[in-house]
Amino acid sequence: MRFWTRASDIDSHRAALPTSSVGAAVAVAVPRPPRTRPWYADVWIQMLRRKPLGTIGGVIVVVMLGAAVLADIIVPYGFAQTSLSERFIAMNGAHWLGTDQLGRDLLTRLVYGARISLYVGFGAVLLGCVLATAIGVLSAYFSGPFDLWLQRGVDAWMAFPPLLLLMSIMSLLGPSVWNITTVLGVAFGIQNSRIIRGVALSIKEYTYVEGARALGSGHLRITVGHILPNVLPTIIVVATTGLSTVILTEASLSFLGLGVPPPYPTWGGMLSLAGLDHMYQAPWLAIWPAVALSMAVFGFNMLGDALRDLLDPRLKGG
Repeated sequence: MRFWTRASDIDSHRAALPTSSVGAAVAVAVPRPPRTRPWYADVWIQMLRRKPLGTIGGVIVVVMLGAAVLADIIVPYGFAQTSLSERFIAMNGAHWLGTDQLGRDLLTRLVYGARISLYVGFGAVLLGCVLATAIGVLSAYFSGPFDLWLQRGVDAWMAFPPLLLLMSIMSLLGPSVWNITTVLGVAFGIQNSRIIRGVALSIKEYTYVEGARALGSGHLRITVGHILPNVLPTIIVVATTGLSTVILTEASLSFLGLGVPPPYPTWGGMLSLAGLDHMYQAPWLAIWPAVALSMAVFGFNMLGDALRDLLDPRLKGG
């Protein structure tokens, strides 16, 4: 059966219709124009038009990503390169943001610190999203005793203060990039599994899911083919809004000496070591890492809020 009409058919049919009904017949017969842009392009265009703060946040994130990826090219010094004759320089042409107590260039360490923060942040969020999706979708789909016991485990985890729990685990495992990424990823996944579960519970009751089950589709086909694609916008929102929290938590653990160990520069570690010890003698050692951390958190927060409003209006804030 043909649901659209060619232009010649419309012209021949128009002569047989009363004048008052020609417009209605043409409106029904003309097919809808095909979509010319993918959905993600529409999201970014809508952000540029309606979300100026989200656009600013996106620019900050892109600059931060570019600096982290091109760190070996854009900075002239190594992050561990010392020069005791250039200690505590405030600002000059060779060192734009000054040097620390060992003569290391502060701008170089900030750029390499962005690389560490993004590596830990994206790695932890990726691991956390996989874990949150697995827990949330499976818990919502199977429900019953499986859902009950799984959610009681999530409740037990969330009963402890997050930072205290992470400090305890990191003190047992020891500071390293792999350990802090894994621990933050597991914590992120368990905490956000409730959001994924709530969305999956509503999607589970839709008619097309019931129809797929009635046609004999298995559990894997229903969860992967019908529930997971409709949970994807929520997963993107959770990931973008959670990146700033993960980066801030990593900085907090590094500040306490439980994050990425020296000599690798981290923003939290720069605040803890040189920033605290020489804050009065060289205040820029604490100011610039704090500014970099604040800008990163602001950028990811604004970008995440904008994507949340555009992708999943059900989670829109007041």
